[in-house]
Amino acid sequence: MSANFIDYVKIYCRSGKGGAGCMHLHRAKYLPKGGPDGGDGGKGGSVILKGNRNLWTLLHLKYQKHIMATDGGKGGQSRSFGKDGEDKIIEVPCGTVVYDGETGEFICEVKEHNEQVVLLKGGRGGLGNWHFRTSTNQAPRYAQPGEPAQERTVIMQLKVLADVGLVGFPNAGKSTLLSVVSAAKPEIADYPFTTLTPQLGIVSYRDGRSFCMADIPGIIEGASEGKGLGLRFLRHIERNAVLLFMVPATSEDIIKEYKILLSELEKYNPELLTKARILAISKIDVPLIDEEGNEKPKANCQQLTAELGIPVIPISSLAGQGIDELKDALWTELNKEQNQVIEISHAPIDVTVIERDEPEAREEEEEGTIYLNEVEEEWDLDKYKGIGWDE
Repeated sequence: MSANFIDYVKIYCRSGKGGAGCMHLHRAKYLPKGGPDGGDGGKGGSVILKGNRNLWTLLHLKYQKHIMATDGGKGGQSRSFGKDGEDKIIEVPCGTVVYDGETGEFICEVKEHNEQVVLLKGGRGGLGNWHFRTSTNQAPRYAQPGEPAQERTVIMQLKVLADVGLVGFPNAGKSTLLSVVSAAKPEIADYPFTTLTPQLGIVSYRDGRSFCMADIPGIIEGASEGKGLGLRFLRHIERNAVLLFMVPATSEDIIKEYKILLSELEKYNPELLTKARILAISKIDVPLIDEEGNEKPKANCQQLTAELGIPVIPISSLAGQGIDELKDALWTELNKEQNQVIEISHAPIDVTVIERDEPEAREEEEEGTIYLNEVEEEWDLDKYKGIGWDE
């Protein structure tokens, strides 16, 4: 399933050109000078994006690098219209954002089911010479050509739609929490980066109410520089109304880890810091033992709440402790008026950042080219055995 999750594609699109108008003079046995009767050319097909809530990935576009609509037909005699070109409809998941592939400028986004956005408009058909007849020019021997096609390379990014987004370091317990509060089945293991793709789950609340929670791969300090899995998955929490930070109770400094996460979010998009935040202290069922073998006191959540200015809730996903309190806090934040409307401004993307998996091809690139997920330091890959990096 993780291999099938594609949230970034770059494709070439071209609309259809308009058909040329016809230049024709009517001739009949008993009507040698029937006058102009050239018809109009057909309209070229458009490239249209259509939202589909049944899609959850851009996998169907990964190997479809060229998408082109058909051209309009030429006009004919007897004022016959040319055939219109066929529109090319591209179905995309709700939450797809489109950027210009050359400049990185934001073009459009598709958020609703069955919402249609014209990406490239087809060219208009040319007028036949019948339109140009006048009292002083009764036999025009010219017609309009059709409008040319539009073409551009676009980058499509999927930003999943969810109410709550989980943010935390690897092995903070995000996947375990999602598996407990929803029917989602994310991979759970005792090594870092078990979650390699975003996971969605529907959290059931009281009286049949529910909300959607998104789990993204863990981020680490320096992720904005490409360490770990980088920050590219943070696009999936840009639409979330509430950000749920998770720091394990076994952490040496909970406040420090929380501020590191905030710093990485700010480097990716400063607007993320304006969202409502809740801090969950996970794994409170794990005893804290110091070097001398004595049990250490656990974090004071009331003190952390006063210091950080956000709700701090202790939880244990395995033991089921604090889960109901966490749901109540999330539901309260989700229903606040200021969190109802989520408006995000899609900043232009840096098209010089190249996402690729073929390291042998990098030597041909210019120096200074940036690659996502590139790590400058040496990694002990034995720690990550089982996620495909050792193959």
